[in-house]
Amino acid sequence: MIHNTIKHLPKAHRISLLSVLVLLTIILFWPVENVKASKTIAAVTLQVGVKYKVDIPEFSAEGIIETDYSEATDFLFHKVERGDTLAKIFSDFKLSPQTTYKVSRAGTNAKKLTRMKPGDLVYLHIDESGKLISLKHPLSNTETLIISAIDNKYESRIETKQIEKMLGFSQGTITTSFWNAGIESGLSDTQIMELAGIFGWDIDFAQEIRSGDTFNMAFEELFVDGEFIGFGDIVSAEFTNQGETFTAVRYTDGRYYTPEGRSMRKSFLRAPINFKYVSSSFNPRRFHPVQKRIKPHRGVDYVARVGTPVLAAGDGKVVRASYDKYNGHHVFIQHGERYQTKYL
Repeated sequence: MIHNTIKHLPKAHRISLLSVLVLLTIILFWPVENVKASKTIAAVTLQVGVKYKVDIPEFSAEGIIETDYSEATDFLFHKVERGDTLAKIFSDFKLSPQTTYKVSRAGTNAKKLTRMKPGDLVYLHIDESGKLISLKHPLSNTETLIISAIDNKYESRIETKQIEKMLGFSQGTITTSFWNAGIESGLSDTQIMELAGIFGWDIDFAQEIRSGDTFNMAFEELFVDGEFIGFGDIVSAEFTNQGETFTAVRYTDGRYYTPEGRSMRKSFLRAPINFKYVSSSFNPRRFHPVQKRIKPHRGVDYVARVGTPVLAAGDGKVVRASYDKYNGHHVFIQHGERYQTKYL
């Protein structure tokens, strides 16, 4: 029936159909090279007390990075939850109270196990007889607490990994605000605050920043075993504000200096806070919004989030720290004999 249907098709249609069939036959029997197999990953539900071969991870600024230990990897792992104690964790893994006692007495470093927080990880290597061989507890990006069985007791130590430093670079041009320019150039919140801190003795970041101001900087990028773990110190920076360029270089004492060797630190900061904007500036003839009269405003009001750190404008002595209904919480600082700054 199909043959008869094809036979009655127009000649042009029969030729096209025959060409398609020939092409499909060639494709079907054409030899294929470099065929790659797909990989299927089965879902596995982890069970407490069951051994799985895992790589011991470390923590990083971006989350958890995996580190390949050359030692045995037959570790059970436990993620600390609220209310967990060493005794409770050991009990879940069928370890005796005697083992808990010996581990807790495995030197000064073992006391760090009493300060575990929810989300921390603990790795246990338990042999076939149920004896704890070793425990690993990552403390930071670079440090791991290790407790090992030695004869009939346990000993603790801190394994420290070396941090490798590389230089990173960033630059930006201010169009709306210094903060936004820093974010757009890839800087972290901390780096933006540190950059403002370096030049805060020369530039008032609350009132003197203008569109078109630029900055560029070199900073440390930190790596452990080739994995990025965060940013280090700013090594050098340059800030151009209203056509004037300021340059700072970090010295071995941790302070910043100009290329000529003069300290960036002056007697007073231009602005003592990581502000968002200024709501009211110093004005001897300000019209008081509540009293509806001309009244001097001998200060600068900054707007920032609750909890924002406030820096002293310079070195000095706290002469008052109190609360009253007019000033709220306040601190007064005396700088030498001539100056006093007040923080309300």
